Amino acid sequence: MDASLEKIADPMLAEMGKNLKEAMKMLEDSQRRTEEENGKKLISGDIPGPLQGRIQNIGEQGHMALLGHSLGAYISTLDKEKLRKLTTRILSDTTLWLCRIFRYENGCAYFHEEEREGLAKICRLAIHSRYEDFVVDGFNVLYNKKPVIYLSAAARPGLGQYLCNQLGLPFPCLCRVPCNTMFGSQHQMDVAFLEKLIKDDIERGRLPLLLVANAGTAAVGHTDKIGRLKELCEQYGIWLHVEGVNLATLALGYVSSSVLAAAKCDSMTMTPGPWLGLPAVPAVTLYKHDDPALTLVAGLTSNKPTDKLRALPLWLSLQYLGLDGIVERIKHACQLSQRLQESLKKVNYIKILVEDELSSPVVVFRFFQELPGSDPVFKAVPVPNMTPSAVGRERHSCDALNRWLGEQLKQLVPASGLTVMDLETEGTCLRFSPLMTAAVLGTRGEDVDQLVACIESKLPVLCCTLQLREEFKQEVEATAGLLYVDDPNWPGIGVVRYEHANDDKSSLKSDPEGEKIHAGLLKKLNELESDLTFKIGPEYKSMKSCLYVGMASDDVDAAELVETIAATAREIEENSRLLENMTEVVRKGIQEAQVELQKANEERLLEEGVLRQIPVVGSVLNWFSPVQALQKGRTFNLTAGSLESTEPIYVYKAQGAGVTPPPTPSGSRTKQRLPGQKPFKRSLRGSDALSETSSVSHIEDLEKVERLSGGPEQITLEASSTEGHPGAPSPQHADQTEAFQKGVPHPEDDHPQVEGPESLR
Repeated sequence: MDASLEKIADPMLAEMGKNLKEAMKMLEDSQRRTEEENGKKLISGDIPGPLQGRIQNIGEQGHMALLGHSLGAYISTLDKEKLRKLTTRILSDTTLWLCRIFRYENGCAYFHEEEREGLAKICRLAIHSRYEDFVVDGFNVLYNKKPVIYLSAAARPGLGQYLCNQLGLPFPCLCRVPCNTMFGSQHQMDVAFLEKLIKDDIERGRLPLLLVANAGTAAVGHTDKIGRLKELCEQYGIWLHVEGVNLATLALGYVSSSVLAAAKCDSMTMTPGPWLGLPAVPAVTLYKHDDPALTLVAGLTSNKPTDKLRALPLWLSLQYLGLDGIVERIKHACQLSQRLQESLKKVNYIKILVEDELSSPVVVFRFFQELPGSDPVFKAVPVPNMTPSAVGRERHSCDALNRWLGEQLKQLVPASGLTVMDLETEGTCLRFSPLMTAAVLGTRGEDVDQLVACIESKLPVLCCTLQLREEFKQEVEATAGLLYVDDPNWPGIGVVRYEHANDDKSSLKSDPEGEKIHAGLLKKLNELESDLTFKIGPEYKSMKSCLYVGMASDDVDAAELVETIAATAREIEENSRLLENMTEVVRKGIQEAQVELQKANEERLLEEGVLRQIPVVGSVLNWFSPVQALQKGRTFNLTAGSLESTEPIYVYKAQGAGVTPPPTPSGSRTKQRLPGQKPFKRSLRGSDALSETSSVSHIEDLEKVERLSGGPEQITLEASSTEGHPGAPSPQHADQTEAFQKGVPHPEDDHPQVEGPESLR
């Protein structure tokens, strides 16, 4: 590297080459040194301060690119003549290397930070080339004959608007060419329709100016038929510009015919920074034109040395990597794509969208479950005779599942660089583009194998969830008190909302009572320790609280799940009503008790007389003639909600059992589970551990235990009811009978205490 600098005989440049050589030596030294003060290990070249340890590992070639920016600032301090010679040499060398690497003969290069800026400059050059009087008359020339720029429908979003804003053209100057609908890829430009559009524009007095083709679309990496488009552009005098990630394969030994045709186009835009893992490296637009004056007017060339220094980071990086290093990185990315594509072909329920292009370095796939005789794009659940609305709903379900799968894979295999995207026709898909990510993330073949293994591990969860969605919806719609909420963004089994008694169905505002019920429902369901996950949140189209049921990893009994949700929510609502009404009931009971106690006190005063109320006289009368008065009070039964007298308590010295509270409501379809079986699981289905005979015997044993467990409770209830019945025998007689049955003589001179319901139990 310093040898190229020494060709310019100047002591300052020689010194700069020496310093650059020392910087290279520092970057190549990757050994770790130990700090003596605190014993911490630091990597050579770490940035001190808050950025230390927070920047990604960019490698030695990345450090070289970053060094180019600092070196450019240093070079800009040279005198004008030396700066002009050095910058011209750097620009010419970089242009020559890029043209040779990517098979673009006799081309010029424009380096720019904004990736779309190069295309805007090319459009200016095309306008100056086709409109000779544009420099003099300006936009009056364009008004008489409007230019037309043709863009593919698969072009990157916002490209047409950016060009119009930069060129000052109205939006009618853009013509969007649709993609193929009958033959070929659905992401390739329709050449026949393009030719028809060109003829129509010529008949209307317009000028077809420029066509933007794709060598790897921004979405799925498909390549247009560039050879056919080149012939069409030569026929009508249209400037052909090509862009896309597949242009990187021009550096390989074997290139597909569609991509190889891009080497004959009028201009192309490339992004070598992501391809080679180089940070802060500008994009490059290669073009062919013979008039330097027009390129200067269009802004593609500049006389300022500082503009030429944009190529310095790329100039250093290309020399550091060399031709073999550049080809090896691009080849490695293409091999990763082929490896993933071949592996996914063997995986069920995974559809690859780039199967027709074996040379594409982009792999786009999605999860789907195809039904025989159905559209693989939309059909996902084996439900026969589905309506169009159901088809759309199931497509949204598949999109939600693919988004969930993409998020899971990005967390499990972060080195894969997967991205989740939404396509207009196919829906939500996953994209693997190692040319844009592998050099930066360091993706290896082992990461691709791990990615495939993670996909296979998630497929059973996706299939079970997808099959249970329709069954869950039918069970919810058939259950009173539950409302099925159609949320297309939820990847789980479904969303359900419990409609309580005071629920306003027409309102979209939040419901505090409903939120309280759903919060209690979530707590109860999580206590069951099932394999399902639950969460609460607002409804998709309103602010009302709902219960979200997560993914299912095994066969789930949807009927039992819905029954449990409904019964638990109903129980929570009833308990909530009881707590809310208890304050009012107790308040009324206290008021009623105070009134009755006041009446009883007045009656006692009338019975005892006025003299007994005088302090001294009353004491004398009570001493001569005591009053035998019963202690009267009031007791409030919360279960029955009634006010009772305390006289039986003082007479019998025991409190009655009162009314037995009603049993806790439970689902009518709640079933007994086998030992070790978790909630909401279908029993006797696909189980290899239990045979049919053993399973039946387990069920019979559970039924016997259930019948026996109900005995003591029935005896207790009968004992309690017998005590409270008017015609029932006395407790003493009951004790004598019990003692006689046990064979123990009951002494007649003893007076046993009366036993309450607790002793009977």
